[in-house]
Amino acid sequence: MLTRRDFLQVAAATAAFAGPLGGISHAAARGKITQDELLKFDSTGQVTLLNFTDIHAQLMPLYFREPSVNLGVGEVHGLPPHITGEAFLKMFGLQAGTPEAYALSSTDFANLSKDYGRVGGLAHMATLVKAIRAERPNNTLLIDNGDTWQGSYTALKTRGEDMVKAMNALGVDAMTAHWEFTHGAERVKELVDMLEFPFLCGNVVDNDFEEPVFESHAYFDRGGVKVAVIGQAFPYTPVANPRFMIPEWSFGIREETVQEHVTKARDEGADLVVLASHDGFDVDRKLASRVEGIDVLLTGHTHDAIPDVIKVKDTLMVASGSHGKFLARLDVKVENKKVADYRFKLMPVFTDAITPDPEMAKLVHQIRAPYEKDVNKVLGRTDSLLYRRGNFNGTFDDLICQSIIEERDCQISLSPGFRWGSSLPPGSDILVEHVYHQTGITYPACYRSQMSGKTIKDILEDVGDNLFNPDPYYQQGGDMVRVGGMGFTFNIHEKMGSRVSDMTLLSNGEKVEASKDYTVGGWASVNEGTEGPPIWDVVSDYIQRKKVIDLPPNRSIKVVGA
Repeated sequence: MLTRRDFLQVAAATAAFAGPLGGISHAAARGKITQDELLKFDSTGQVTLLNFTDIHAQLMPLYFREPSVNLGVGEVHGLPPHITGEAFLKMFGLQAGTPEAYALSSTDFANLSKDYGRVGGLAHMATLVKAIRAERPNNTLLIDNGDTWQGSYTALKTRGEDMVKAMNALGVDAMTAHWEFTHGAERVKELVDMLEFPFLCGNVVDNDFEEPVFESHAYFDRGGVKVAVIGQAFPYTPVANPRFMIPEWSFGIREETVQEHVTKARDEGADLVVLASHDGFDVDRKLASRVEGIDVLLTGHTHDAIPDVIKVKDTLMVASGSHGKFLARLDVKVENKKVADYRFKLMPVFTDAITPDPEMAKLVHQIRAPYEKDVNKVLGRTDSLLYRRGNFNGTFDDLICQSIIEERDCQISLSPGFRWGSSLPPGSDILVEHVYHQTGITYPACYRSQMSGKTIKDILEDVGDNLFNPDPYYQQGGDMVRVGGMGFTFNIHEKMGSRVSDMTLLSNGEKVEASKDYTVGGWASVNEGTEGPPIWDVVSDYIQRKKVIDLPPNRSIKVVGA
């Protein structure tokens, strides 16, 4: 029974989720988008798999633009997810200007955002999850593919506990991980103990004896089907993130170990084997082609939103986007321990078309209440579309790079090719919260140092190979390191060491010389003891000083072979 205080909290929370005037509420009123339409599904089989991934601690609705560039090399060139914009719409039979086109592509994003508004919000996702569970009470399994405990102001301040509470309330059945580990080993253990569901990371072992650190799999009975869920954490965590935070744990793709887990699950009577993986799409596509017996592979890390199942041999691959923007539903019919039939829908979580769940809205309100004054502080306004997503540049990253150059007095700035962070349409206020969406990590020091031209080139070459090595098993995900103050040419088809050329200072047009030192600023160094102000202060100070952000198109990077 709701008390008066509870009622007021729910009312306040629900009001906070309300969409802006002129947003998707107009589209919904015209009948383009309704909650019933989003949930409409012709169910089949015994098992309903619900899945989201890479939510990056986003409790509230936001804007999120999909990439306009997502280049693939080698055998995956031109295959999903390496196809964007109008070509993506054509491949999947989507009409430009529709809600689906707005959700799934970058095409005309700024204009369509006025019609269709924000996406996501955990209270809205909870509404969808509860509706599906009510329809399929003994058949539904909800999987979180990781990158859940990092990416917001509240996740940083509570050291991930806000998202543990939220995921417990959502009723997640199992999860795997990546950015979770950047809270450090001891904190990860504390948070795992708070979970009301399994934390599955079958490829994480201790350094001494290679004993498992976490559970590898869990079993569930759904509709009379024994379902095995196997968890696969991001294999390159100690490389992409600070090793000193998890010094006693080893990761890796461990293909043979995955096969052992699948075989064991089959031997123990599993009718359906699901791999919840944070490898990244191309790594998982290769893994699915080599490991026998995976029925469904839920893939995360690379933030790809694909509105259809991708079939690799006998494995069904599902990519459910990021930031709480989508909820994926896959219904499967199992016969004789094989998938006999399936149906799939990638549901955009259109905020203003969905009634927020009161219980989740209340919890989100409680989590955010101590921080509301801080996160809602207006720093400035943007006249440009701000986004972070794309292989080579995002405008929010350009903003970060320029902030570093001016606030730290540098010639060149480097910003990591992170995929997470909300978007802002032109004309939006930039809040403290939005800066933390882009910068909220546990190792935020903005360093200022001297680097030789050779060192700078080596960094670009190393990151470039992580992205464009033709063997997916050597790709570590993420996008290209962002660069401010310098232009360069990048040939995606060259070998490591030969991709980067024509490095030029933008300030004076001089070539960057290998033997000469330059003042470089950056952040998110994986080296212990890095010193400097937190990057969120650097960016916030710059925005407050400028008041209005208006970024010209970034034409300083020339990509060859795209």
